[in-house]
Amino acid sequence: MGRLSPRVVTVVIAGILVLIFLATSVFIVDQTEQAVITRFGKFIGIRDPGLHFKLPFGIDRNYTVNVRTVQTEEFGYRTTRGGNIPAYSSQSIESVMLTGDLNIVDVEWIIQYRVVDPKAWVFNVQERTETIRDVSRSVINMLVGDRAIMDIMGVERSAIETESLIIMNDTFNDYALGINVIAVRLQNVTPPSGQVQEAFEDVNRAIQDRERLINEGQQSYNEAIPRARGEADRMVQEAQGYALERVNRANGDIARFNSVFAEYSRAPDVTRQRLYYEMIEEVFMNETEMTIIDRNLNNFLPLMNVGGR
Repeated sequence: MGRLSPRVVTVVIAGILVLIFLATSVFIVDQTEQAVITRFGKFIGIRDPGLHFKLPFGIDRNYTVNVRTVQTEEFGYRTTRGGNIPAYSSQSIESVMLTGDLNIVDVEWIIQYRVVDPKAWVFNVQERTETIRDVSRSVINMLVGDRAIMDIMGVERSAIETESLIIMNDTFNDYALGINVIAVRLQNVTPPSGQVQEAFEDVNRAIQDRERLINEGQQSYNEAIPRARGEADRMVQEAQGYALERVNRANGDIARFNSVFAEYSRAPDVTRQRLYYEMIEEVFMNETEMTIIDRNLNNFLPLMNVGGR
């Protein structure tokens, strides 16, 4: 085997140096990331997604940070398999807590956060994930320890989520961790297993039934009261209309009587006879085939056509 010539060795070394130069001077930032750039370990800037260049041979270094994706931390359990049929493993050492009324409760929860300051995320805290988990566990333990177990399983559940979100963000801002917690969700809140758990579940079901019955009663109240008020208003309006009609009719009768009385005062006989005729006409207005006779008339029957119609 022949010896390599100096020219070939020079070309090979030059090629290796070019590859090292390219490998250490060109980098790509993904669409969900930003890159923190340092020069001799000192921060010099942040690069957005795209193709970028830097000084080679380790003079400049880039640290890519995912700033778009919402990241999740699970407490009290771990997802071992995703997909349509997920699988979980229990982590009771994280979830078992002491409540304010000295009961034991098993709380599983998640937090969702996003990196908002890549520089702070890279430089300020060394054990970032451990810090996030420790702060979250301490906050949830504190809030659970301030409440009774039935409140934690019922009405105070959403309050714990809201308060923990605020406290965690305040703590991470004090640590200058560079993240923002978007959501805190309590997944499962259960009492200890066995007969105690069954008793608590019965109480919880009773509370839910009570709330359901209260809601149903409130719904019936909301339906019945407006209907009754509408019916009462209608009856009052009808009564007022009837009263107005009677008053107007009475006023009309009074006016008519006064006019008749004035005519009667001027000519009593004529007015009396006219009223009598009007009364007779009104009484017999709708009668047919009627015969009016004088009560003093004798032998009236032979004059009638008894056999006729």
